[in-house]
Amino acid sequence: MSAFAADRHRLIEDILHEDEKIYVTQLAEKMNVTPETIRKDLAILEKENRLTRVHGGAVKYVPPVQEPLFRQKMNVHLEAKRTIGKLASRYIQDGDTIMLDVGTTTYQLAYALAGLQRLTIVTNSLASAEIINKNLEAKIFDGKLVMLGGMSNPEQKSVSGAMTIQMLRHFQFDKVFLSCGGVTITDIFDYDLEESLVSETVMKQGRETYLLVDSSKLNRTSFCRIGSMTELNYVVCDAPMPREWQKSKRTTFKKWISP
Repeated sequence: MSAFAADRHRLIEDILHEDEKIYVTQLAEKMNVTPETIRKDLAILEKENRLTRVHGGAVKYVPPVQEPLFRQKMNVHLEAKRTIGKLASRYIQDGDTIMLDVGTTTYQLAYALAGLQRLTIVTNSLASAEIINKNLEAKIFDGKLVMLGGMSNPEQKSVSGAMTIQMLRHFQFDKVFLSCGGVTITDIFDYDLEESLVSETVMKQGRETYLLVDSSKLNRTSFCRIGSMTELNYVVCDAPMPREWQKSKRTTFKKWISP
């Protein structure tokens, strides 16, 4: 490492000690270097557990933690998740057969469904199934619900396991809607091994695959790799695509959908 790089790293840590969040553009201007140089600096510092990268910059180091309970996650970035759910619902048409996987963001999509006819929804989310069943009964939309079997996870309000995967292999979906624990420019991650295996199977069963992800999860990894970004058709997010992703030749999905 050059002396200049080491000096930048020390300065970045000093600034982060004073500020809650640091931004790539501001650091680049302050140090008179390119944003790409700052992104490389942040990547190095993150590998050394000296900070945690987030969308647009970095925050103080956040050690890995277990996935929080579903009810705890529900209110985290709630407005962003509601925005994503509403955006994603616009891509569902009458007569579609769709799959909703487990997550508080896909739950917001389930909540947003309205006015549709002859919709078939398959899910392994107990929380989404509950709201879908309630709205079908209230005739907010028309269709049917298929609840996948499997081992129950009460904390995450989901089912997963070998039975879930076996059932999934009998289906073909028009559209698949996935959530995740983190996503990089190349890969998609989640916390739970069993649920990630279900998501991995689901990605192979859809004509179109949508990843629903709030901006706090961009450039973040977690315990289990679900699959590659090359397997996606669309990303639905509450923020625009990161600039470094826009410039990269490794972005392979069709469209980034944001407000």
